[in-house]
Amino acid sequence: MTKSADKSGLAPKATGAARVHEQLRQDILNVVLKPGSPLDESSLSQRFDLSRSPIREALVRLSSEGLVHILPNRSIVVAPIDFASVPQFLDALDLIQRVVTRSAARFRTAAELEEIKQLASDYETAAATSLATGDSLPMTEANYAFHMAIACAGRNEYYTAFYGRLLDEGRRILHFHLAYMLLDPQISVEKLGYGHDDMIRAIEVHDLDAAEQAAHDHAMQFKGNFMSYLMQSVSTDMRLDG
Repeated sequence: MTKSADKSGLAPKATGAARVHEQLRQDILNVVLKPGSPLDESSLSQRFDLSRSPIREALVRLSSEGLVHILPNRSIVVAPIDFASVPQFLDALDLIQRVVTRSAARFRTAAELEEIKQLASDYETAAATSLATGDSLPMTEANYAFHMAIACAGRNEYYTAFYGRLLDEGRRILHFHLAYMLLDPQISVEKLGYGHDDMIRAIEVHDLDAAEQAAHDHAMQFKGNFMSYLMQSVSTDMRLDG
């Protein structure tokens, strides 16, 4: 059977269900596959030059991650984005982000602080790539790693798990956020990462109140930008609610 790395763009060593999962995940997060669009096992089997078994395995994994929905009639669609609930999502993100950042300022170790700083630097590199290419995935992945490192330093697995779920749900929202921010001729890595440095400084000196405030400011800046995006309807030609 012909290797399908050429079709998916992934390295040859990534084979079978893992390769299909990674490529579809990238397509969903970058909205190459639009929210609500159908996924057909037969078509995917032809695309990846694989039998249906690894295709099905990849789709089940994507379903567990909330990126696709397997419907009662066994049809499969890319998970819709309910933009009507976005304000509630952003409020929840703000609250839990304040909690985990405050907790990190209290409990972080020296090693964890260094990891957070390194991941902030990695984010800047990734954000520069996203600005240059318009591909949101580098920025999205680096943003997730940075914020989850802060959450893990907070020493509460329940907060961390809930925060991780919110960040996962927000990955595609970051795609649209970047599309909106790219309309700004003065956009920069610093603007995209607004608040990161303040969060790190507060965590470094164990200032709980300042850490919580920085996390709140960061969330509110993102909320303001994204709500502005919705008002301007940058993607009016795209149905986002399935």
